[in-house]
Amino acid sequence: RRKSCIGQHNLANQWAPSKPANYASLVGFLAKRYGNSITALEVWNEPDQANELYFAGPHKPQRYAALLKDAYTAVKQADPNISVLAGSLVGANGTFLRLLYKAGIKGFYDGLAIHFYTLTLASVRAFRAVQVANGDTTPLWLDEFGWTDCYPRHKIQEEQACVTPAVQALNITNLYSALGAASYVAAVTAYELQDEGGESFGVITTRGVRKPAFSALANVMSSPISSERPVTLSLRSGGGHVVASGSAPVGDFMRMEAFHGSTLRYRAVFTLDRFNRFRLSLPGVLGSHGLRIRVYQFWTGPSGAVEKSV
Repeated sequence: RRKSCIGQHNLANQWAPSKPANYASLVGFLAKRYGNSITALEVWNEPDQANELYFAGPHKPQRYAALLKDAYTAVKQADPNISVLAGSLVGANGTFLRLLYKAGIKGFYDGLAIHFYTLTLASVRAFRAVQVANGDTTPLWLDEFGWTDCYPRHKIQEEQACVTPAVQALNITNLYSALGAASYVAAVTAYELQDEGGESFGVITTRGVRKPAFSALANVMSSPISSERPVTLSLRSGGGHVVASGSAPVGDFMRMEAFHGSTLRYRAVFTLDRFNRFRLSLPGVLGSHGLRIRVYQFWTGPSGAVEKSV
């Protein structure tokens, strides 16, 4: 009977304990018994997830804040060396976190865990801005992100765009490289080690074959501080306008600026496709000659821009 309960998902998993003290007793017991083997303990999973698969019901911020406070106190009493993580949160717009601050969570965690798949760098940056606005210097733990190498077998898997094995490996390299310079990010954990359940997010296949992403992950683990892939840009004139195309590192919004001399004439914010490429047609009113085009990723800013003229 015990074996049949392990790993089973049912509607009961959607609801947190009605009494936070009960959950606190459990995590306190775990911390006391396994403290030497636990680096960090994350309190729940995606309580702000709109699909309500993990934390259903009303008044989520208030209920989660109560759960976190009791759990933090219990863990620290059992073993003060264990880091307690709040979250993990998935809402990059910051609304849920602002409500958590209002509910008094500040001081009841050692790190804020976040899960961001789409526009990972932009989400991390936005989340940190909410922390700073609330006087919070607690580090972030990006403990779930990744890409599924299911292209061209599928287009979408678990709401994420499928990419090729080569793109998956490149994305891991660039994402770790970008976050390596972010002092407020304490941990970066890719999802996941091995494919399972029909999903292809792993760096190893279900049969144990290492993908290109495995080598990419091993390399960034041994040398976490490295340069991101640079932005590339090509310009083509035709039909009275300019077409700009190229590629860039994954994870953030991009900006394009068009100048006549030193005068900024046009600006656009855009995202890359699943293969980290872009192609934009500039407005015909700008003409097709005498333009200087600059493109850069928000994460690096203008210092990482590429410029070309036509």
